[in-house]
Amino acid sequence: MTGFVLLSNSGGPTAPRALTSDEVNRLAVTRFLNYRAGGRAVTITVPNATGGLVITGSIDYRTHTGYGVVRGTGRDTSSDGLIQWTATTVLVHPMTDPPAAAPASPPASGWHSRQLRTSGMSLDTALGIALRLGNDRPDNAALLPQNGAAWVGRDTVRGHRTDIMNGPDADTKASTSGTVRYWIGSDGTMYRVQVSIASEPQPAVFDFDTRTYVPVQPVPGVTPAP
Repeated sequence: MTGFVLLSNSGGPTAPRALTSDEVNRLAVTRFLNYRAGGRAVTITVPNATGGLVITGSIDYRTHTGYGVVRGTGRDTSSDGLIQWTATTVLVHPMTDPPAAAPASPPASGWHSRQLRTSGMSLDTALGIALRLGNDRPDNAALLPQNGAAWVGRDTVRGHRTDIMNGPDADTKASTSGTVRYWIGSDGTMYRVQVSIASEPQPAVFDFDTRTYVPVQPVPGVTPAP
């Protein structure tokens, strides 16, 4: 992933500096806290040339399943409807006038299934990243600074004071920290993540907000990916 672009924020980025020990520890546990919570409510903004997509829903970090309403912005409304996804499969339920929130129990019919693409499609790239923002163990705090993790600023996200940190990608690969930024609270809670996507001028944005997490129920007849 290359070409990270930081969206405007009230705190703004500053010159990167090394993380303090407290900041390293918060960055190391932020994905684990999502997993420990079971799941999080999230809004995902996916850029594309025709306007982009916005997914409003929840992610179950125990079963690695996401579910929500997808809406197109700008000229792209062809994908409007419900969406559920795992690490391998995307299910879409087209709707001309989708609801504000996905029904707690997914409809039993009307779904179209396809394989989640691992490259070449900004939506699928963002869906895969969203699932990997929870992990069943903390990241290795000792390795984060070696991989380029750094503090770059402060911001307030929906009333929560956060530190903005360059961090590892969702697979904690080395030399990728410049493409991923985390907005992390004083207790390690993840409030926002921005990740650059190849060929897109703007990053995908993952906003973890204060909406109540609704446990994800699988589409009838579909078993979540392990």
